[in-house]
Amino acid sequence: MFGAMNQARLHATRPFNRFAKAVSHWTGQPATFLLAVLTIVGWAVTGPIFAFSNTWQLVINTSTTIITFLMVFLIQNTQNRDSQAVQLKLDELLRVTRGAHNALLDLEELEDDELALIRQRYGALAARARDGLKQGEVDTDTPEVNP
Repeated sequence: MFGAMNQARLHATRPFNRFAKAVSHWTGQPATFLLAVLTIVGWAVTGPIFAFSNTWQLVINTSTTIITFLMVFLIQNTQNRDSQAVQLKLDELLRVTRGAHNALLDLEELEDDELALIRQRYGALAARARDGLKQGEVDTDTPEVNP
């Protein structure tokens, strides 16, 4: 299904994907949140010990900035992977549905103007169906749309 080049690229990203998935799972746990809260409380409690010095403030600011910076990339990796999986599942549903438009497969790869045109066509279809409902018609047919 995949070419040799894609296989090599997929193999190279597996360690990072496993790492990102594990960290995302771990950081989403209640215990991790509790650990973060306890860390902040511990830092605050040590304030008087260090006379609320600039170094004391710098420790928490630097730590939270570094953690936030790294988490952005891990979260984005997880979001990208989840989004790709959902798109593939939707593509498969379109592929196996009789009467579905195969031109809608891989739709997320189109340019914005192409998506806007398709959205406009489906919007017009929805408006006609709503108008028909107001007149007592049913909206369960499958009218032809040129995606």
